[in-house]
Amino acid sequence: MDKTIRVIAFFITGICVLLAFIPFLFMLSVSLQSDSEIYSPALVIFPSSLRFDNYLRVFEHGNWLRYFYNSIIVTLISTIVSLIINSMAGYVFARIPFRFNNTLFIIVLVGMMIPVQVTMIPVFTMLRHVPFIGGNNLFGQGGSGLYDTLPGLILPFIAGSFGVFLCRQYYLTLPKELDDAAAVDGCGRFKAYCRIYIPLSGPVFASLGVLKFAASWNEYTWPLIMTRSDSTRTVQLALSLFRTESGIDWSRLMAASVLISLPVFIVFFATQKRFIAGLTAGSVKG
Repeated sequence: MDKTIRVIAFFITGICVLLAFIPFLFMLSVSLQSDSEIYSPALVIFPSSLRFDNYLRVFEHGNWLRYFYNSIIVTLISTIVSLIINSMAGYVFARIPFRFNNTLFIIVLVGMMIPVQVTMIPVFTMLRHVPFIGGNNLFGQGGSGLYDTLPGLILPFIAGSFGVFLCRQYYLTLPKELDDAAAVDGCGRFKAYCRIYIPLSGPVFASLGVLKFAASWNEYTWPLIMTRSDSTRTVQLALSLFRTESGIDWSRLMAASVLISLPVFIVFFATQKRFIAGLTAGSVKG
């Protein structure tokens, strides 16, 4: 009976994986096709000849090195800073007893229930009117603030309710004896966090890092709202370069999409084991 259930589970999992990869495989196929095959009445899955030159043609439209640079800077800084902020907040909620701990944590969790689209305009207004930045005066008027800048793309992603929740749940699974040992050795709270908890945070850092990396890298709406110049354009916005008045250059669009997808795949497969361990750690103890 157990063997039958295992075979059925494996079969269902295989179908789910195949369905998940079909869009990517189709994208890869189109990126290697010629224009005649793309616009052929018949559906072409396997190109007659692999057109790898489509990937080289991607860089003929726009400054793609700059676009990749912008996306890498925004994604890396957002991911690293969010790991620090979320882990510190999670450590405080999990290991430091204080008044209204649970109440404040519930307020943090409310942030997970609010759609991002609801807060975009208020956040944009705040960043647009930051005092003494971008030509603004003391009252945040007269200039552009952080509009059309890389810091303006980074700041909304440096923390999040889910990250605090995930880190708190993970730190709750660690034995309380760690705090006692740290106190015996004369470590304060911050020193214990740096010397004990950060070295033990590999799984949760991997999980949260992959999720934050993918979210920041794939973000389209916020850069669309927050930028206007070519110098601050990210790779997701740059995909619009392949749409012209005469139509869409599908081969180059799909080739660019494949290139843009690769960093997320690389990061995930490099941290796969720790990613899964971090997601399941919080289920042991709440």
